[in-house]
Parts: sequence; structure tokens; C-alpha cells
Amino acid sequence: MGKLSFGLSWPSAIIGVALVAVAAWLSLQHWRRHGARPMVLGLEVFRWVIVSLLFLTLLRPEWVSLFKPTSPPEIVVLCDSSRSMSTRDVVSGNDVLSRADWVQQQRATPPWKPLEKRYQMRVEEFSPMPTNTSAEEGTDINAALDGALNRSKNLRAVVLLSDGDWNLGKSPVAAATRLQMANVPVFAVAVGNDRYLPDLDLVSVAAPAYGLLGEQVFIPFTVQSHLPREINTTVSLLDGGIAVAQKKVTIPANAQVQDAVFWFPQREGQTTLTLRVPAEAEEINRDNNERRFQITVRRETLRVLVVDSLPRWEYRYLRNALSRDPMVDSKCVLLHPDLKPADGKNYLAQFPSTKEALSPFDVVFLGDVGIGENELSAHDAEMLKGLVEQQGSGLVFIPGRRGRHLSFEGTALENLYPVVLDKTQPEGVTLPTPSQLQLTRLGRGHWLTMLANSEEANAAVWQQLPGFWWCAGVVKAKPGTEVLGVHETQRNQWGKLPLLVTRAAGNGKVLFLGTDSAWRWRAGVEDLYHYRFWGQVVRWMSYQRHRAYDQGFRLAFGPDSPSQGETVFLTATVFDSGGMPLSEGRVTAEISAPNGRSERLTLTAVPGGWGVYQTSFVPQLSGKFRVKLQCDQTGRSMESELLVRGVVREEVGKPAQIEVLREVAAITRGACGAPNELPAFVNQLAALPEPPPVERRVRLWSNPWWGALLLGMLTVYWIGRKVVGLI
Repeated sequence: MGKLSFGLSWPSAIIGVALVAVAAWLSLQHWRRHGARPMVLGLEVFRWVIVSLLFLTLLRPEWVSLFKPTSPPEIVVLCDSSRSMSTRDVVSGNDVLSRADWVQQQRATPPWKPLEKRYQMRVEEFSPMPTNTSAEEGTDINAALDGALNRSKNLRAVVLLSDGDWNLGKSPVAAATRLQMANVPVFAVAVGNDRYLPDLDLVSVAAPAYGLLGEQVFIPFTVQSHLPREINTTVSLLDGGIAVAQKKVTIPANAQVQDAVFWFPQREGQTTLTLRVPAEAEEINRDNNERRFQITVRRETLRVLVVDSLPRWEYRYLRNALSRDPMVDSKCVLLHPDLKPADGKNYLAQFPSTKEALSPFDVVFLGDVGIGENELSAHDAEMLKGLVEQQGSGLVFIPGRRGRHLSFEGTALENLYPVVLDKTQPEGVTLPTPSQLQLTRLGRGHWLTMLANSEEANAAVWQQLPGFWWCAGVVKAKPGTEVLGVHETQRNQWGKLPLLVTRAAGNGKVLFLGTDSAWRWRAGVEDLYHYRFWGQVVRWMSYQRHRAYDQGFRLAFGPDSPSQGETVFLTATVFDSGGMPLSEGRVTAEISAPNGRSERLTLTAVPGGWGVYQTSFVPQLSGKFRVKLQCDQTGRSMESELLVRGVVREEVGKPAQIEVLREVAAITRGACGAPNELPAFVNQLAALPEPPPVERRVRLWSNPWWGALLLGMLTVYWIGRKVVGLI
């Protein structure tokens, strides 16, 4: 049985009836004016019927019918099987179970078994852990609820056993709204504790992609404590199960600590390391106390250029430190204002002012030298800018008492300079007593300034270093820079004078040291701190250039350790057979994903003639990607690897997200509770009333057949008018 329903109000109905009556009167008058012929009368009646049907359409008629489902009512039990369900935080008697184990217990001896007399019960799992690298891991509660509704012909209720850790797909509110409209309540059981259980979590390890043989490798890490007491422990770095480095750390109660270990690799090749935090006795979850990662160790030589004017002490000791470093090939250019350029071992007769001559250098030191006669030229400044920004080299500014760095203003080096120099003090500031370089909070933990194996010991070393009697006149650091060290006493309206400042510049890095007294750090300890500091400067600034290289290619990735779904930029420097940068060529990159799929990209040449080509891609998977570069003009190719970190959505040990489940239950007019409330939910399900008949509405006014009927009637009417002779 059914009935018609109209969407109208009394005023609109009265107006509509009046209009239909007016249409009838006009049809009558029209019939009389044409001689009251029977054929005309039939047409006018037919037109009045069309007008009446059009008015009926405006009233939005619907055919409403009620029916009861013929299939038996169903209850779907949705069981979360994601990785977070392996968290052990469900108290069952005297035992502590994992969330997944508790769910399996319910499935083994289902408390909803009494409901099978009245309902058809169906148990489904959702969001299982992936078995291959191409699958996306996460908990999609919305898809699970939607699927239960779509697959059931007569869904009566849903029982949701989950920790509520929704981290994938649409919000569960969308599916909950659909269930509410279908009169299907959700009874959510929040499996797990809504607070962190006692745990130490090694959150992350930010290891570099490669290290140099026999050189110190800086490996930062982050540890999160969810313990109510302070922890004094030792973080160990393991190579093949053997501890190769350790770091003592103190972790305050319920706090996060960032620190680093130092490792000296002893063999070349790829090494798999494990960083481990010892488990405490009260820890519930011990699966997150260690992380594995890989570092490629290789032997290589870094090329450094030192440019200065006078052979001051800073220049002499810096030159000696670099020349004695077995990993460094250093060259010097001494542009004396009154003499010809110095010559001798490792000296260049002039500044390498061409791309092919300058591009081999990984780091360039600019001492107390500027732009002018017998010094650098504006063209040299342009070459240095291109070397840093495009080829990823490092540039170190070490001003002196001649104040020649002020001449960089208006040249290509001005924007690279990380600080604003004080023009009123071109010769710097001479101090009556020695002053210390004070590390900032950032500088205390920066690898560049790490002269000891811990932040505490490092701070003590810097406090004991001999002071300086002179510093450059500095106003402030420029935006976008990182201030690692400041003058301990000298200050202006911007704060303490920044004397150790770094910044990124294109593909490279820039460093400013505003004192010429680093050589004095040798007092009492000889080369210990002086050599270590400048060695770390050279290695830190040249790191990106040596990320991956081969004959005729140099490849850099940005970021160095990308995550799944993050844009990765590839920067390739290509050289021809003569060693000159290839400014015009076709360079392609074949990216092979862990699942075997590959894509070919064409790199775009960067203007400037430095042989730099760039492209980007977005890795959709985690794991090891292979990158093969090829240049058509040179016929050369190189291969490298890129390790992409997966997006960690599922965290073991994370508290249950009960608020998500409460919202779903509230929207659907169900209930949410702890695991011990599941029997009570079963009783509520058994007492659910019979659902009311389902109402179906067929919208006649928007039905295509209804529109076709009206169009056909209008067509017949106009044909009839022509036959009768009214047109």
C-alpha cells in the first residue's frame, strides 16, 4: 500500500487552485472566440489538463510506501586488527593483555552468542597489518563502518572493538552520520588505556646517509619517557651486537630528551647499526627501545681553498691544520695588497675565476680579503655565489682587522653574508681583556661546535678555551640564519653580538666566524680543539656535495632522509669528458621503487652554466629506492640509493583514543564503554525494539518519465493547434 504526499503549504495551495481556475476560465473564453467548435473545446480541455499537471509538479508529489525487510536483522562485530592493537595495556584479572589478545579472547568465547537466536551475527576484521611494502598501513574506522552498512541488507546494530586510533581515511563522523540516518546504533568498546603506560620510547634516530672512514659521525636521537621518575641510563650503539659507542643520558620524569652519540667507523661499505635504550623494570612495552638504520662508510678527499690577504696567525694555523688533515686537499691564494700573490707548495698563482677551475672545491675560506685591485673581482664574487648556491659547496667568512669584508656590499656575496656588518667599525672591535665565545642553546648541541662527546662536556670545553682580543663589528644576524655563538659581553639593541653564524644558501652552506683568534685554542692542548673544529667545519659544509658521486656526476638529495609522501628534490652536477660543467645537455633519472616499479624523469638545467640539473618526485612507498642518472651527451651514467622512511601511523604503546569512539556512539545513539562493559552492551542489544517499517519515497516531480510525459503532452497540443487551424 502507498499514498501520495505533497510538499505544499496552505497559502501556496490556495494560490495554485486560483491559477488553475483562471486557466480554465481563459480556456473557456478562447473556445467561445473561435466559434465554440468541438475540436477547439477538446484542445482547450487538453491544455487545461497540462496546466494542472504543471501545477501538480510544483507541489512536489511523492509516492510513499512502507515495507518491512524480508531478510533477518544483522549485527556486525567489527574487530580492529591494526598494529596499535598489539599494545599491552588491557588489564584482565592478574594479567596484562595486548589489545589484540583481548579481542581474540572475545572471539573465542563470544559474549554475543545469545544474540544469535534473534539476529544474524557477523564478525569482521578491519585495518590488518600489511603483508607487502606497497600496502598502506593505518586504521580506517570510517571505511569499516561504511563497509558494514553497505554489505548488510538489514543492519540492526554495530559492535566496534577498537582502540579508536583513527589515522587513515575520512573522519569516522561521516560513516556515523550515515548509520544514524539508517537508524543503526554503534556500541563501541574502547580497548586499551587512555593514558600512557610505563614506557621508554626511542622515538627517532636522525643518522646521516654516509660517513667518512675513521672520522667522527654524529648520530642524533630522541628518547621519550612515560615513567614517573627520573631515569639515568646509557644509550648504546651496536654494530653486529657489539657496542661501538655509548652515551649516558638523564631523562626527567615524563619528558623527552634529544641527544647524540659519536661513532668512528673502522671499515668501508654499508653498515647496519642499532641504537638501543635499556628497558626499565616497570616497562610494559619493550618493542620500541631500539631502532636499526644504515650508514654508508667511504674514503674520500675533500678539496678546500683558502683565500686571504695578509699571512696573519689565523691564516697560518688554519693552513697548517688543513694541510695536515689526511682527508683534505687544500690550496691557498694569498693576495697581499702590496706584493704579488704568494707561491710555493699548495699555493695558486691567482684566484680560480672560471667554473672549471673553481667547481672542484668543496669549501672556500675567505679571510681578510675583499673586492678591489690585487684582490677579488666582482666576477670572482659571482663565481663564488654560483659555487655555493648551485654546486652545493661551503663558504666560510673569517673577517680581519683590515675590514675588507665591507667591500662585499653591492656584489654577489652581499646576500650570502649571514650577518649585517657595522659600517661605523670597519676595523672591528679591539678588546682590553680577552673575551669568550658563548654558545647559544642551538650551538651547544650542534655537530659543528661539538668539541667533546656530550653537551655538558662540550659546554665546559668552550668555557675553558682561550679568549679573543678582537672581533668583527656586527650589528645583527640576518633572517633565516642560525646563531651558534655570541660575544659573552658585547651587546647592542639587537642583543649579544652574533659571532658564529650559519645559513643555507641554495644547495650549499655559509659560515661566519667573527673573530681571528681560533688559533689561540691550541694553548696548552696543541692541535686538539683547533684541528677538530676546522675539520668538522670542512666535513659539515661538504656533506651534501658528497652524498653520491661518480665519474662525471655528483648527486644530492633534499631532504637527506625523506619520508614517504614527502617531495624529494634531486640536484645533479654533470661534467663533460674534460671535467668542465656541462651547461647544456639532456640528463634523465630512472627512479626504481622497492616494489619494482620505475619512472623516468628529465632533469631541468639550472641557469648559470654550472652544469646543475634538478627535478623532483614524491615517493609513495617506504624503503630503498634506486636512482640511475644518465646523460646523453657524455654517454655516462651513475647509480645511487635513497632510503625513504615510512610514515609511522601505527604506534605501539600509544594511549587509546576513546574520544573518537565516544563521538561515533553519540552520533548513532549507541553507547561507548570499557571492555568490562561489553556484557552490558549485549543486554542492550537483546532489548532493542523492532525497527519501524522502512519508508520509501519515489519523487514523481523529479522523475525523468514524468518530465517526458509533460513534454509529450505539450508536443501533442501544439500539433493539435496546427491541425485545427489555430496556427
